Amino acid sequence: MPHPARLNPHLEAARAHSKAWAREMNMLEGSGIWDEHDLDSHDYALLCAYTHPECSEEALNLVTDWYVWVFFFDDHFLEEFKRTLDREGGKAYLDRLPAFMPMDLNVPTELRAPVPEPTNPVEAGLADLWRRTVPSMSLDWRRRFAESTENLLNESLWELSNININRIANPVEYIEMRRKVGGAPWSAGLVEYATGAEIPAAVADSRPLRVLKDTFSDAVHLRNDLFSYQREIEDEGELSNGVLVLETFLDCTTQEAADAVNELITSRLQQFEDTVLTELPPLFVDRGLDPAGAAAVLAYAKGLQDWQSGGHEWHLRSSRYMNGGGAGAPGSTAAPWSPLVFGGLGTEGLGALAAGALGLGAAGAELRTALATAGTQRLRRRTHAPHQKVGPSQLPDFAMPFTTTLSPHLDTARRNVVTWAHAMGMLRPQPGVPLSDVWDEDALVRFDFALCAAGLHPDATSDQLDLSTQWLTWGTYADDYYPAVFGRTRDVATAHATTKRLSGLMPLDASERAPEPVNALERALADLWSRTAAPLAPEARRAFKETVDTMTASWLWELDNQVQHRIPDPVDYIEMRRATFGSDLTMSLSRLGHGRRVPPEVYRSGPMRSLENAAADYACLLNDVFSYQKEIEYEGEVHNGVLVVQNFFDCDYPTALAIVHDLMASRLREFQHVAAHQLPVLYDDFKLSDEARATLGGYVRELENWLAGILTWHRECRRYRPEYLRRRPGAPGWLPGPTGLGTSGARVAAGVLG
Repeated sequence: MPHPARLNPHLEAARAHSKAWAREMNMLEGSGIWDEHDLDSHDYALLCAYTHPECSEEALNLVTDWYVWVFFFDDHFLEEFKRTLDREGGKAYLDRLPAFMPMDLNVPTELRAPVPEPTNPVEAGLADLWRRTVPSMSLDWRRRFAESTENLLNESLWELSNININRIANPVEYIEMRRKVGGAPWSAGLVEYATGAEIPAAVADSRPLRVLKDTFSDAVHLRNDLFSYQREIEDEGELSNGVLVLETFLDCTTQEAADAVNELITSRLQQFEDTVLTELPPLFVDRGLDPAGAAAVLAYAKGLQDWQSGGHEWHLRSSRYMNGGGAGAPGSTAAPWSPLVFGGLGTEGLGALAAGALGLGAAGAELRTALATAGTQRLRRRTHAPHQKVGPSQLPDFAMPFTTTLSPHLDTARRNVVTWAHAMGMLRPQPGVPLSDVWDEDALVRFDFALCAAGLHPDATSDQLDLSTQWLTWGTYADDYYPAVFGRTRDVATAHATTKRLSGLMPLDASERAPEPVNALERALADLWSRTAAPLAPEARRAFKETVDTMTASWLWELDNQVQHRIPDPVDYIEMRRATFGSDLTMSLSRLGHGRRVPPEVYRSGPMRSLENAAADYACLLNDVFSYQKEIEYEGEVHNGVLVVQNFFDCDYPTALAIVHDLMASRLREFQHVAAHQLPVLYDDFKLSDEARATLGGYVRELENWLAGILTWHRECRRYRPEYLRRRPGAPGWLPGPTGLGTSGARVAAGVLG
């Protein structure tokens, strides 16, 4: 933690105010949850004074009240519903809470939905906090904050559903779950209020802002896991702790797992810094943000940074952690101690500063060690030597409980895709575009996208299989085209312009005038869009276009990393890999026929996203394993899951491959776990009809086909075999792109096949 913590001067006022407010909301005497001593010992005012050092007294009071409320809710829900395993009562309790967050308080009372009368301290507190907070915030912020509040509350219900499963999550699953139940995304919303720097709506949904919030959340939660490991694991028998997750997954000692968690904190903080420095400036230009809007985003980023350092300091001082002591324990004159030895920038930097404040002469040396550790990691991510000879990709024994069934229309689709690709001009150089000779007919035949589509959609009609095959073909062609045409020349500006034109080729209605396609890339997309989108309802068409836009934008992220020669942070890689993979597009194609039988909010639910993400991660990493030699040795890639693991853990290829293979197996088990245990609960929560349940059951089987079909394609196609990789540029069928992006695993319809 390289940034020193500061303390808000209004701490004592916030302590007094929050106690009076909690008593007014009936959270203390008589609540059965807290008494005055509980609130004093928690000292949420100290947490807020550290995490919001510059806000006014009024703002600090309100923010502290929000934290008092959210922690009271957590304890109240525990006592009322978790301990009694009353899921039905817990759901009814949670279903009432959104009604206390009306969006537009300016509408006359008689014209808006009535706010219920509070029946407990949680409802009373939420109603009061919402009334005091939202007048100074925009409608866009209200919607975003209400959504994050609902997500935080609703995850308690899923915790209740899984409380007796006695199951330790895998690392990817844990990071995703921890963001939801840990509350840091919710805290990020309050940072906007406390700093007076609301994120402009024009950029609120952008990748850089999402990454800032996610890296902030991950570092906050993983730091808490380090400090609370002994209490949670040894005293409480808790299973949700990042140290325990890595200890179990890596089969290593507790200290080794703690070191790995701390390295991940460092990596997440560095990703935060990289995003601020390299992604925000072009975002401001791209979205046309004025100076005031840009200043607001930067102030928000600084507010998140303050929260990091302040939260770290609070952990150092709170008697809740560090073996019951901490720097704030009465009579403490020494640096805090823990059974885990903290190393690296993730904790030691600020720990050294805190020790220095206590007069310890070793602080300077500790800080130098911390900075050196972090610097080594950053240097390692940016100094990978491309085109290292790695030999044929090593293929482990992949777990696959599902079988592949091929469409009877496979041979027809194979013939038709060659005819279509010729008609679109994809198998010849593009006029006036250097380096665009990426494929010929021999290459297309070897890649055999029809085989992949036939496994993914065994029940498709002949026309449907043609469409899926051609989406796969276009997506992979585009993924090869970007590095060949833009990556080798480092022409990022033209890549951005091309991506915008691709989006413009997908009009949402007939009144929108699309640009005239000028090359094979554009011509093929325009053709696919017209055939896919025409039968769709407007909302489905809009959602489908977003999935394509997400995929094409992710190729720019890959291009930026290539230009900066930066191996991605492991969490950023996994999450962006789903986008470069085109998983949303793939699953959107599968869902198009579900129509009104399944409410769209079902697909936005946590369990459904967990199901889809687990399937996508397995397929993405499968592609990385098969394409390792192609990408590392022949293309000089930095986007490959095996390489990311090698770089993060500073280990060799076989060790990294074993870790990736274990993660694949774990993600497959997660897919099966969600399908078997969480989806039935989801169906009940949404009171789905028998038809909707049957539709979703069919969707699970489609994803099973998807997984099995992708493995079959990788084993049987000739895209990754060494005898074809050894061909040099200019030889028939050679796939160029020595500095390109070619990472992407099964991406459109199965995904773009890297």
